[in-house]
Amino acid sequence: MSQLNTDSDTNIQMKQHEENIELLNSLLIHSTESELDVQVSLGRYNMVTSQNENGAFRTEDKTMEQILKKENSAALGVVATLAKVENDNLSRILSEYVGLEMMLAIVCSTNEGVKAIEKYDPEGTINCNRGLHGIGSSTGKTINGRFAVICLEYLRPFVGGFIDEDPQKKLAIPKPKLPNGECPPGFLDFAVNMVHLDLNRLSFLTASGHGLRETLFYRLFSRLQIYETRKEMLLALPCISDGALSLDGGMIKKCGIFACGSRNDVEVKFPLINRESDVSPNYIEAEDMVSKLKIW
Repeated sequence: MSQLNTDSDTNIQMKQHEENIELLNSLLIHSTESELDVQVSLGRYNMVTSQNENGAFRTEDKTMEQILKKENSAALGVVATLAKVENDNLSRILSEYVGLEMMLAIVCSTNEGVKAIEKYDPEGTINCNRGLHGIGSSTGKTINGRFAVICLEYLRPFVGGFIDEDPQKKLAIPKPKLPNGECPPGFLDFAVNMVHLDLNRLSFLTASGHGLRETLFYRLFSRLQIYETRKEMLLALPCISDGALSLDGGMIKKCGIFACGSRNDVEVKFPLINRESDVSPNYIEAEDMVSKLKIW
């Protein structure tokens, strides 16, 4: 009986592996230069489950499910799958701040990736059978309207170093200081340093040697400050320049510009960290295959 179970498990794993390879090959046929292919394929297989403080579970696959419901946009949500955060409150407030359009933005490392996303006929009209539109058609999703694409090689990276011996390569940004020289009470960190990158994300570098944190996430958050409460955030106004958020829903877009009213019900959010989760062999094999193909 044990041998039968082992054989059955092996067959299941082989079938999953074959499906992974088939999906990757299918995507690569459509566009070998687009990082979109990698994010979609790996995002669907990265089934890391996490639990928030209310006991509700959410997975990265659930994040992808919410993204794919946006049928009339470029609903592939690459930004939303590139990082994780510690808790649901932080996920909600960061996702609301970034906004739906940027949460669904497609990320490419080079301009060649951007070019591969959309192809045009000689008349200048979009060729719906190639690039992202071709992928959408093959999955039954029609892409209508505008969508955002981020090219990392064109982003101005953070100028500065990293916190010494920090495994997450957090940016060495000086803490804010009140006029009395003290750090504001309730200050947690800068948003750019509160997103968690998996090992494969940490190892990625642009051609100029910059990682995701100092390019993509610094572009999205800059020096956005995070506070425990709205009250503490407001007390820190003298040292807020690039905006601030509080875990209880407070939001300052920029110095002097406040966002009032109830917080929005955010559908597409950053997934939560699950430090105890194991990465499946199939996922690792898929990552390795993509790495060898030099497509991120």
